Amino acid sequence: MPTLAIQGGQPAKTKPFPAWPIYDEREREALNEVLESGVWWRTPGTKTLAFERAFAAYHQAKHGIAVTNGTHALEVALAAMGIGPGDEVIVPNATFVATASAVLFAGALPVPVDVSADSYCIDPELAEAAINENTKAIIAVHLGGRPADLDQLTAVAQKHGVTLLEDAAHAHGSEWRGRKVGAFGIGGTFSFQASKTMTAGEGGMIISNDDEFERLARSTHDCGRLPGEWFYSHFMYGSNYRLSEWQGAVLLAQLTRLDEQTARRHANGRLLDGALSGIPGITPQSHDRRISRNGHYAYIFHYDKRAFAGVDTGRFVSALEAEGVPTQAPYPPLHALDVFTSGAYRSRLSGAQASARHDFLRQPYPNSEREAWETVWITQNALLGDEEDMGEIAAAIGKIAENARDLI
Repeated sequence: MPTLAIQGGQPAKTKPFPAWPIYDEREREALNEVLESGVWWRTPGTKTLAFERAFAAYHQAKHGIAVTNGTHALEVALAAMGIGPGDEVIVPNATFVATASAVLFAGALPVPVDVSADSYCIDPELAEAAINENTKAIIAVHLGGRPADLDQLTAVAQKHGVTLLEDAAHAHGSEWRGRKVGAFGIGGTFSFQASKTMTAGEGGMIISNDDEFERLARSTHDCGRLPGEWFYSHFMYGSNYRLSEWQGAVLLAQLTRLDEQTARRHANGRLLDGALSGIPGITPQSHDRRISRNGHYAYIFHYDKRAFAGVDTGRFVSALEAEGVPTQAPYPPLHALDVFTSGAYRSRLSGAQASARHDFLRQPYPNSEREAWETVWITQNALLGDEEDMGEIAAAIGKIAENARDLI
C-alpha cells in the first residue's frame, strides 16, 4: 500500500496544474495600447467601455457597469435598488462576508437563512419564510459557480414583490436552463479578484436588463453624474467606483478565453462527479439537470470523516494538498462571524432596527455549518487540467481513503 505524501511518500499528483492567472500577448498588447495612448482614466477611455459591453453581451444582458471590485458592485447595486435604513435583505448564511456587509453599508439589515443541503446555495423555502413587511430584496449567491435555484427564487420574489439580485462573483459564464446567470432578477454582480475565473487582480461588474436600474447604478458609480450631462452636474448620491482603463484592457483580453475555460471547467467537474461517486464519504456538490453550465470557481464536495476513520476535515485537507491537489478554505457561516456575534454590525443600523432582537443570531444553520466545516474546495485552476489530471485528483482522494487510519 503506497505511503501518504504527508508521511513522506510519493505524491499521487506530480504533473503541475495550469498556473493562474493565465495571460499571453493579448494582455501585453492591450496594456501597451493603454500605456501609449496616454488615456489611463476610464471616463475618456475606450477599453473599459468596450469591456462592459462585451461582458454584458456574453452574459445575455443589455447593460454592463464595470466597478472597482465585487464588493463595490454589490454596494452600487443595492444603492440603485433604493435599499436603505429600516430595510431587510435576505442573504444565504454560506457566503463571503461582502454579501452581508454591502447590505450593512446601505444601512439595512442582512437576514441570513440557511442553504440547501446538497447545493450549499440559498434555500428558496427558507428565504420565503423569512420575508416580512421590511423585506426589500433577496440576494442569491451562486456558490462555487453552481447556480442557485433561479426558478423558485424568481417565483418567490415575484409572489412577494421583493427584488432578486444575483451575487455571481463565482459564476462567470454559468448557465441556468441555457441562459447565462446574472440577469434573472434586477441584475447580477461579478468579481474579478485574483482567484476568480477571470481576473485583473481586482475589479467588479454589474449587469442588468433593467434600464432604470442601470441608469441609477451608473450614476451611483460615477459620483452621481448622468450620461450626456455637464461633467460637474451631480444628480443623486454617488461615489467613485470607476474601473481604470488598465483593468478594463486586461479584462477585455481575459474575456476572450472565458467561454473555452468555462466549458472545460464544467466538463472536468462532471468527470470528477463520476470519478468521486465511488469513494465512500465523498459527496460532490449537487448538479441540477437545469444547470447547463457550471463556471466552477471551485469544485466543492462534502467530506464525511466517518468514512475516513474519523480523520477531521483539516487533517484530510492537509493530506490532499500534500498529494498535490490545491484547495482553498470554505466560507465560515455569516451568523458566526465576529461582526455579528460581537454586535458590531448594529453600528450600521438606525432607529428601532439598531437595538431590536435579531433572531438570526440564535437560529440553527445545519447546512451552512456543513458547508463551512465539512466541505473541501479544489481551486478552479485545477479544473483547467485534462482528463488525466481529473483521474489523478480522484486517485489522490482514493489513496487517502485507503490509508486514512495512518492519519490518526
